Amino acid sequence: MAPPLLSLKNVTVMRGDSAALCEVNLEIAAGEHVCILGPNGGGKSTLIKTITRECYPQPREGCAISILGRERWNVFELRSLLGIVSPDLLASCTTEATGRDVVLSGFFSSTRIFPHHHPDPELVTRAEAALDRLGIAHLADRPLTHMSSGEAKRTLIARALAHEPETLLFDEPSNALDIAAQLQLRETLSKLARSGLGILLVTHHVSEIIPEIERVVLLREGRILADGPKAAILTEENLSKLFNATVRLGQHDGYFHLY
Repeated sequence: MAPPLLSLKNVTVMRGDSAALCEVNLEIAAGEHVCILGPNGGGKSTLIKTITRECYPQPREGCAISILGRERWNVFELRSLLGIVSPDLLASCTTEATGRDVVLSGFFSSTRIFPHHHPDPELVTRAEAALDRLGIAHLADRPLTHMSSGEAKRTLIARALAHEPETLLFDEPSNALDIAAQLQLRETLSKLARSGLGILLVTHHVSEIIPEIERVVLLREGRILADGPKAAILTEENLSKLFNATVRLGQHDGYFHLY
């Protein structure tokens, strides 16, 4: 069996003077489709940064963390196995880099192609194939700053796919997207999940949870409130507690929504 994507045991991660994650125990299998759901400030982005080794847990007795079966990683090697799409990444892409260059930058763990980068023809071919897979080959020569929010987000997904990762990590993927772009993004996520890729979706929007997501983890104030099959976890009682508000839950064509 493949080692789990993530295994956290009694993990606490500090951000400043506060615990963004507090004594978290969580295991996610390789290839699994999982959603981490919770309000803003609940620790979701810190969890992503812990997986990508931007944040580290407090060293303490009984604490352990492994990613893809290993406790120690060369960060560049790890990121070649994980495709990451996050608001931080989008905010970093503020240059005139073209769609092709943004995708190519994923091979160098950067956000553009710098003078010391020398992508060979094979990498260019792989980058263009990733753009084509997302149906955005026409954006190869367009500067990212001249794209719509939806086009830019799909370009970042192509960047995440270019090195053929085992798992895709999406942090608040529909942030700043209009309704049409959100619907297009959901369809893209569903196709990627059906292709066999592992999907870890981190969001505060119940409506972003695609039908292919099988498991939901509720995270609030750095602690896991509930973890289990989607149908059992997405209840009005659980979500009202999670968001500290009285909510009603609806469902249509495999998608959930709150009102």
